[in-house]
Amino acid sequence: MQRILEPGQIESIDHSALPRIRRPERATLFSTRAARLRELAGASPIGGYIRLMASLADAQQQALLQVSATMPSAESIALAQQHSMPIAPSSTTERDPVWRDVLQRLLDRVEAAGLVTPPLARVIDGLRMKSAQELDALADAVLALRFNEVDPASAPFVMAALQVVWTDIASRIDERAVPYLDTPGTCPVCGALPVASIVRVGGQYQGLRYLQCGLCSTEWHVVRVKCSNCDSTKGIAYHGIDGGSEALKAESCDECHTYRKIGYQEKDYDFEPLADDLASLTLDLLMNEAGYRRSSPNPLLWPEVPSDE
Repeated sequence: MQRILEPGQIESIDHSALPRIRRPERATLFSTRAARLRELAGASPIGGYIRLMASLADAQQQALLQVSATMPSAESIALAQQHSMPIAPSSTTERDPVWRDVLQRLLDRVEAAGLVTPPLARVIDGLRMKSAQELDALADAVLALRFNEVDPASAPFVMAALQVVWTDIASRIDERAVPYLDTPGTCPVCGALPVASIVRVGGQYQGLRYLQCGLCSTEWHVVRVKCSNCDSTKGIAYHGIDGGSEALKAESCDECHTYRKIGYQEKDYDFEPLADDLASLTLDLLMNEAGYRRSSPNPLLWPEVPSDE
């Protein structure tokens, strides 16, 4: 029997003994995600798209093993610690230009995988034709979640390249240098929003909940039965699909009327936050019908912006 800690138990123990930060596993992060996406594709209403994203995740793994982005300076880290800010902020406009090279490598590998349809070929060609300034403007919009400035078909590829660069940084950072943030629900490494949370099993992580960043894949500890969007502990509820996976729920909050998905490794050890979130579109539809909105989008599934016409 696995022991799962409840909020009161977690709050009563020594927080200095809790592993607050989990750095992304550089050698396996994206390949594990790709394998999970392929496993989930068959039961998803967007199975073809999920298989494409699996191919993209494979390309990300290869790119990650070859990239070495510029790390934050000691001075910038000290400043971030002093002001409780992310130490490698995604909001910066001075990102390492290597991300554009990573993007081209990802596009090459996706094409080589043989899953490119004519519409996707046009998207890829369009990205290749953009200037460095145009790509950087696109990256600015993607990271700032300015949905109306981004083609939904192009956004996942731009985000995938940015994920590789920030995951590289996060995998090499000293977690002891990561400050506590004043803003709840944002990544303490890069300041981006989480995609989902996971209650882990095994060793020092047993029964602890972690939010996973949608950009750098850093995980940070958050107590359970607490809204990961507004920090409220009131009006929290859990929703699933009849006959669906017991490992996946939508955690809703009646204070801010948002939800974010949560997975339980005790019920499915292979749960992967981004992959399982992407493959559970039906749960999103049910939550929307119930009057809740997502706390943040899945990085690899950009929302369509309704036309004003």
